[in-house]
Amino acid sequence: MPASRMTITDISFEDIRKELVFDKKLQEEIDDINLTYRSAIKEVTTKLEILSDNFEMQNEYMPIHHIESRLKTIDSLVKKAERYGIPDPLKNLPRVRAEVYDIAGVRVICNYRRDIYAISRLLLKQSDVNLIRVKDYCENPKNTGYRSLHVVISIPVFLVKERIHVPVELQFRSIAMDTWATLEHELRYKNNGELTEDIKDNLKRCADMLANIDKQMEEIRKQVL
Repeated sequence: MPASRMTITDISFEDIRKELVFDKKLQEEIDDINLTYRSAIKEVTTKLEILSDNFEMQNEYMPIHHIESRLKTIDSLVKKAERYGIPDPLKNLPRVRAEVYDIAGVRVICNYRRDIYAISRLLLKQSDVNLIRVKDYCENPKNTGYRSLHVVISIPVFLVKERIHVPVELQFRSIAMDTWATLEHELRYKNNGELTEDIKDNLKRCADMLANIDKQMEEIRKQVL
């Protein structure tokens, strides 16, 4: 099937694989995406690990519980680009790279809610980190109950012949927020994204309860430390 005829409903990894077999330039573009965005993930995770280590040295407390990362697969990237209204994504990869900010994703799981803001502020203070946008779903949760701080930044990646700025989406969550989001995602995935209203209401209540637990644990931490 020619790439120009692909739609979000019929695109598949097999279609993309066939495209790559016959298009050397496309393969090179895909390889470049993999290299630059993986490199950006390494840059960001290293920055975060250093901040957390230094924070621990100064405060005897490590704010980051763990860090996860992922790079969008090419088939997932193509489908998202089509949802963005980008025609023939495989033939418009420069536009895809310019408009899709979450090709590289880093999830930062913090021990407490306040750590989310502490670490994100420290990261944004760095001179080579440029802020693109912020969506604060901690202060303004989604209707589902989802909570997280989404921060899109741009950082430089130094290659052999050039320096390029690459966007990375970071999701900062507390342990409680991540627990809820992970389980909610699993439930939706197993049910093809469809959940009954009763289940949605129950999930929202669970999210609210966990948010309250987050606040209580933070208060306990203040009393102990």
